[in-house]
Amino acid sequence: MEISLAEVRQATDAEWLGAAAAFASRATGWSIDSRTTAPGDVFFAIRGEHFDGHAFAKTALERGALAAVVSEMVEERPLLRVADTLDALQRLAHWARRRWAKPVVAITGSAGKTSTKDIVSELLGVRLRVAKTIGNLNNHLGLPLTLLRIPDDAEVAVVEMGMNHAGEIRRLAALAEPSFGVVTNVGYAHVESFDSIEGVAAAKRELIESLPSEGVAILNADDKLVREFRRVHSGRTLTYGTAEDADIRTENLEMRSDGAAFTVQGVRFESRLAGRHNVSNVLAGLATASLLGIPFSELTEVVAALTPGKMRGARSHWRGITILNDSYNSNPEAACRMIDVLRAEPATRRIAVLGEMLELGSMSEPLHRQVGSYAAQAGIDALVGIRGAASFLADEAKRGGMSGRQVFFFDDSESAGAFLRDWAQPGDAILFKGSRGTQVEKALATMEKE
Repeated sequence: MEISLAEVRQATDAEWLGAAAAFASRATGWSIDSRTTAPGDVFFAIRGEHFDGHAFAKTALERGALAAVVSEMVEERPLLRVADTLDALQRLAHWARRRWAKPVVAITGSAGKTSTKDIVSELLGVRLRVAKTIGNLNNHLGLPLTLLRIPDDAEVAVVEMGMNHAGEIRRLAALAEPSFGVVTNVGYAHVESFDSIEGVAAAKRELIESLPSEGVAILNADDKLVREFRRVHSGRTLTYGTAEDADIRTENLEMRSDGAAFTVQGVRFESRLAGRHNVSNVLAGLATASLLGIPFSELTEVVAALTPGKMRGARSHWRGITILNDSYNSNPEAACRMIDVLRAEPATRRIAVLGEMLELGSMSEPLHRQVGSYAAQAGIDALVGIRGAASFLADEAKRGGMSGRQVFFFDDSESAGAFLRDWAQPGDAILFKGSRGTQVEKALATMEKE
């Protein structure tokens, strides 16, 4: 959005420190990172755990920022001085969202948020000008930036909401004031901050609790925890899934190694996104599109054209080996879903390269063991564990019947990749998956290194 510096000052209760002529300017962009600040931006000097944006205000202004929002004095000008720069960013974003005053679709869940956000955006784009979260800017910093970056002519915004602790989604919803709330699932991601899976569910439920009475809750009917969220919303609820009572329900579902085909309300869809979880993500998009008046008959080509995002199930080939790169992140539920995708892959050997899953707290060992057991029961041909608690995963796979010639463990991704470069053979299919901090993509890069 374009916002005048006078409006920025008014929305944030800022003090202007600069030339009067500069105060007449209109900001065309918003930044918290001086390295990517562009001419016309307003730069917010945010204090973080490991950095202080005030140290980079000079760089931002040199790169063309119209002003820097600060909470302590720096030598450079022009400045907008406030009591708290993070609070100012969030207040301005909320003000901008209200001024824009068009529908916001908010998406949360333990897995699939970003993929679902992208799918919803593509489907709505058939008829509407759509703004969406770029990448996964889904927290207390990313969401305000997303709201401020909504183009003035956008007709709907699709935003992603993540969380690590109770209360975070409620605060994000207060900023975005969503018209539609989509919940994909509840799983053990970030469980280290909660006493139980029910605690995770309660944190996700905050999105639905924050909807206005005229808002619509869009819920995954196949997730027993999510489907119960309808009890806390006084307005309309639309469910999706394979469940018999789902409002948007798949029929004649045909799973394939490279996608799926299914029928919804008489319309046949073909998708290149592999796995039942991606069918669910597409259903969330169809449910949202139906609420905005887009008929399913107009969406068949869009669904057929959907492709996985980077490191989110992308398929490639190397030396006759099929690669399934889902290494962006992981949690127990998501790992098991991708093991299912690997199991369906036509291959001489099916190899799962699974990195340590982080943020599981005291449940880390049992949950890693659960995935290891699942891998063994799924009948995959080999398992490679990477780093830390993935050793429990490897150990449990052996207990489940896989031999020492099938299960391997490495302390780092590069070592696993070097092993695979020599050990993998043409005709194999290899899945790469792990938490962001484990950087399993480095195993793939090392394997493919010439």
